[in-house]
Amino acid sequence: MSIREGTVCSVPARVMRVSFTGELGYEINVPADYGRAVWEAIWAEGRKFDAVAYGTEAMHVMRAEKGYIIVGQETDGTVTPDDLGLNWAVGKAKKDFVGKRSLIRPDMVVEGRKQLVGLLTENPSVVLEEGAQITGEANPAPGTRALGHVTSSYESPALGRSIAMALVADGRKRMGETLHVPMPGGAIAVKLVEPIFLDPKGDRLNV
Repeated sequence: MSIREGTVCSVPARVMRVSFTGELGYEINVPADYGRAVWEAIWAEGRKFDAVAYGTEAMHVMRAEKGYIIVGQETDGTVTPDDLGLNWAVGKAKKDFVGKRSLIRPDMVVEGRKQLVGLLTENPSVVLEEGAQITGEANPAPGTRALGHVTSSYESPALGRSIAMALVADGRKRMGETLHVPMPGGAIAVKLVEPIFLDPKGDRLNV
């Protein structure tokens, strides 16, 4: 999360040490008119070191392997930083900040809130559908309230299996439990795990 200003390829730039993939990475911001020229110069240099260009689909898979959220996918208007395991990012010592009052309302700290978890399907080749509901039983009675839903789901080449993220009621207390995702073809058994599937200590960010 450090930032420096300077020049890249003789173009004024801001270089930021950030990563949305869990790999050692940098973002380079330059004026839009110079974007293509800077990209082509960096790409030409990178290819000397066997660099690989990747698109948004690969980026989505890699960020999910690291448990990185997408706002609007793992979140909606009801999800708090604590629900996502990001309570450490809230400045509790600050006298005030935008949203502070909302975070201490009774409904925001009540037991049973949906929390971010990882899901591993019993059959590693099965990729869950995003938005699918999660229940305690394989065949819940009609009208049974769902415990949560799948927010992101992918096939992970690095892990050789499917992975998913979900918001589940009391998710952090349910680690290791087996729940179910009812589907038209039959319920899919899933195990609740930590939402960081790859490199949990972040070693790859500091190579």
